[in-house]
Amino acid sequence: MKILVRNLERSITDAELLALFQPFGTVESAVIVKEADSGKSKGFGFVEMPHGREAVKAIKGLNTLKVKGAGIRVKAAEDKPKA
Repeated sequence: MKILVRNLERSITDAELLALFQPFGTVESAVIVKEADSGKSKGFGFVEMPHGREAVKAIKGLNTLKVKGAGIRVKAAEDKPKA
């Protein structure tokens, strides 16, 4: 399951994002989205977890959690509509 994590403090790294989700189960990937030109965080990222039940627990457990002073928003990622 792909999970969208928003409202991340801009200094959070991929490794820190991964560490947030690992207590809930297996994490396939955790990536902060960065600006192409500067490489700076855009303040959101995506986490992939293979097991739906673990992903749902992570979403419920982490949504609104304060991380480095910011209350993060966590939800299941929606596929982009095809044009």
